[in-house]
Amino acid sequence: MSQRVIISTNLESEIAEALAECEHDKIFVLTDETTVVKCWPVVKNYFSLKDAKVITIGATDTHKDLDTMVHVWKSLGEGGASRHSCMINLGGGMVTDLGGFAAATFKRGINFINIPTTLLSMVDASVGGKTGINFGGLKNEIGVFCDSKFVILDTEFLRTLDAENICSGYAEMLKHGLISDEKMWAELVGFDLAHPDLQQLQRMVGDSVAVKERIVEQDPHEHGIRKALNLGHTFGHAFESWALKRKPVLHGYAVAFGLIPELYLSVMKTGFPTEKMRQTVNFIKEYYGSLPITCDDYDELIELMRHDKKNQDGIINFTLLGGIGDIRINQSATIDEIKEAFDFFREG
Repeated sequence: MSQRVIISTNLESEIAEALAECEHDKIFVLTDETTVVKCWPVVKNYFSLKDAKVITIGATDTHKDLDTMVHVWKSLGEGGASRHSCMINLGGGMVTDLGGFAAATFKRGINFINIPTTLLSMVDASVGGKTGINFGGLKNEIGVFCDSKFVILDTEFLRTLDAENICSGYAEMLKHGLISDEKMWAELVGFDLAHPDLQQLQRMVGDSVAVKERIVEQDPHEHGIRKALNLGHTFGHAFESWALKRKPVLHGYAVAFGLIPELYLSVMKTGFPTEKMRQTVNFIKEYYGSLPITCDDYDELIELMRHDKKNQDGIINFTLLGGIGDIRINQSATIDEIKEAFDFFREG
């Protein structure tokens, strides 16, 4: 994998070194309306960024669309970007996803560096080379695989986050623990998420990113084991799309909710231990609450699941677990089993 992940100890020198290794005539920094206020001031006086041009887009996933993409392409063109320019994506997963796609396609591809500022983007979106935008009401429908040159992770940015966004990112860490090993999982379900210790969290973020890197290196384009990273996402993306039309939920909340029915199916179909499922579900319910679906929503949710990019021949594809770290990709379930999992999600 060409991407280098840096767990930051000195942000200024790390950005300077990363830029020195990316041939560039101009530097562009992509921010959104939140990160331009909260995160850009942290780095804007760094010598290596003194001539950088800032492009700002709307915040939140509702702006992760073609109109925003066109705005970024136009801003690069009007700013005199060439194929030798470099873009820094400073923001959450929406900024790194959309910015990565913009960089990968502008002039057939310019170098880019991800500096994720949310926990979710640190452990998920900024690592692994997936870029894209939402299209036609579907999540990440258009995009390409393209690695950033560098990902610089600095948990100091987490001081700018509210509790909800910390929880959102933590859901992906919980998933990484489930597909990794008992020690990591036990630390995650034992962590005080209401009063997070940022130093402990920095180390846990490093561990979490290492799990993702290890899997992505084995399978960059998701033909096999990378599907492990989809745990919680088949139900989760459906929950997210369903909520988008009502009261949107953060991606990590949708993944946390998605873990519940998928762990239930894991108990029923692949022998995942009930006690560990209960511990994980209790942790999710304590910190994430629930989603107000009713049995009247099941058909719509199943229809959304059918659109998932991981499916083949119309069969809904799940990643399940036989135990912690015992990954079972390419699992399927009957409609009745899926509805039973929804029942468990609502009542469990």
